[in-house]
Amino acid sequence: MTVVYPRKLASSFGTFSARDVLTQVVRDAEIHYLTLNRYRYSEQRSCKDLTDLIEQLDGRAPELIKDLSRHISDEARHAMWLTDLLVDLGVKVGTPPGSSYIDEFERLLDRENMSSENLDDAVISAIAAINVTEKRGCEYFAAHIYALKKSDPTPEHLKIRETLEKILPEEVGHVRWGNRWLANLARKSPAHAEKVNQAKRKYAAIEQAAFVSGMDITLGAELRRVSNLVDITNTLPLWQRPQYLLERLPQTLISADLQQTRLTAVQRIWDRDPQALFERFLPMVLKGLTESKPMTVKAPMTAKAALK
Repeated sequence: MTVVYPRKLASSFGTFSARDVLTQVVRDAEIHYLTLNRYRYSEQRSCKDLTDLIEQLDGRAPELIKDLSRHISDEARHAMWLTDLLVDLGVKVGTPPGSSYIDEFERLLDRENMSSENLDDAVISAIAAINVTEKRGCEYFAAHIYALKKSDPTPEHLKIRETLEKILPEEVGHVRWGNRWLANLARKSPAHAEKVNQAKRKYAAIEQAAFVSGMDITLGAELRRVSNLVDITNTLPLWQRPQYLLERLPQTLISADLQQTRLTAVQRIWDRDPQALFERFLPMVLKGLTESKPMTVKAPMTAKAALK
């Protein structure tokens, strides 16, 4: 069965692991607080999204609904812990500024299988989507804890680390839960196994595109987003590709969130260190133009491949 893991962040300055990113994050209090608030927002929003999924299932999979209800309880507890932490630290807990990983992930979702009347198809899609985002969460919580262990043991850092260390084991449990569900579904038949593998590839591509969209604000990001959109399109059956691509292409090319994120970043850096804006940030933004990659929409070569 296909195994997928979150990919590293690639940029014109190299490839960065989660540890590389979080090591820099914990050194800047403002960015650190923004990151923690994004965690809080993600945990809070997942309660809503999982509730929507339960309503969509409409009683068709009672065992899954029971598991999802427990999952909601865990996510709500994580949101509570993170909210308490941020309020105690005197940090605002409003909607995080800039591009939203969750909103972009949902925009890129292919809802056809998730709303399928075929219960197994709907369950495979739902769990594959949950599983890939939980893997990213585990990767970043673990990297965050590692970075905090390597940083100065200030009271603030110790308090943050304590909170994240309570959350991580439960997030790991969510990944294992998803892996078990997908493995059990794949064992039903060769057709089920193929559907599980295809769903893993598709949602891994969607998650990677959503993740990168929140990290890449350099010039040329629009074209790289289109390239990622094409990567997702190439995981779909042939007959679904044109509609999926055309429906999402306009917003991918012209993203108001991306422009606003760029302006916010410029304003924040200007307020803190105008010299850094010209010496480091603007050259980084301009260098992004070299990072676009060629795009090809692939077509299955055989009728058998097209039916997968």
